[in-house]
Amino acid sequence: MQIIDGKQIAANIKSEIATEVEKLRSEHGHTPHLAAILVGEDPASQTYVANKEKACAEVGMVSSVYKLPATISQEELIKTIQFINTDDEIDGMIVQLPLPKHIVVNDVIESISPLKDVDGFHPVNIGKMVIGEPSFLPATPMGIMLLLERSGVVVSGKHCVVVGRSNIVGTPMSIILSRNLKNANATVTLCHSKTQNLPQICAMADILIVAIGKCEMIDKQYVREGATVIDVGMHRVPDASKKSGFALRGDVKFDEVSPLCEFITPVPGGVGPMTITGLIMNTLKAYKAKLK
Repeated sequence: MQIIDGKQIAANIKSEIATEVEKLRSEHGHTPHLAAILVGEDPASQTYVANKEKACAEVGMVSSVYKLPATISQEELIKTIQFINTDDEIDGMIVQLPLPKHIVVNDVIESISPLKDVDGFHPVNIGKMVIGEPSFLPATPMGIMLLLERSGVVVSGKHCVVVGRSNIVGTPMSIILSRNLKNANATVTLCHSKTQNLPQICAMADILIVAIGKCEMIDKQYVREGATVIDVGMHRVPDASKKSGFALRGDVKFDEVSPLCEFITPVPGGVGPMTITGLIMNTLKAYKAKLK
């Protein structure tokens, strides 16, 4: 069993990005700029945005955060997005999810310029991804593909089972894995909450990618011996032995499943660092596209 070290792989990629950013800065006089919009004061969202700021600093990129109150109207939020759309100094933009219940998420996403949509959520970018045209891939699926590639996991010709059909992870993940791309070309089964015989289907997978959002749902009955397991879940559970009072767990029962696996991602330290790395890579891509 080999643990896939997402922290180390992310650090390696960010080092490569930092070298390229410095080269671009010396040639063009400025660096890529990522803007984040943070609505409200959700602690998890604040942490995510702070981590994105930190990652930008590590690779020499500029970052800015637009902090807006939870009571902001949808109209005012979209005006802020439109302002960033027209700001030539900003290359990439994200709107941190979740948003307050009075705001229609799809309307907000569709107001982002596809050229600055480094989360890869805009319908234009999703559509290009589906038909195989160059686009911004959603950051988490992009990060997972990099984890597999850099860990030496062969995807081509394998049976991949994706558990969870969200627009952020599961659905784009299933599409990317099936495309005629480097280290893709898999046969893919997409499962969800209404799938019958889920344990039996998962146990057929060469590569099992779990993004179901249920803490430690996947136990050993879901995993065949020699499989690769990618755990996208992240849950806080009470743990008196920790200084923080909680521990982080995934959607997979790591201690029970890991002895069966050839490769497995831990939680934390697996997929999480790669999601932010994918976002940074997309921002660099947006910057380079603007130069052209």
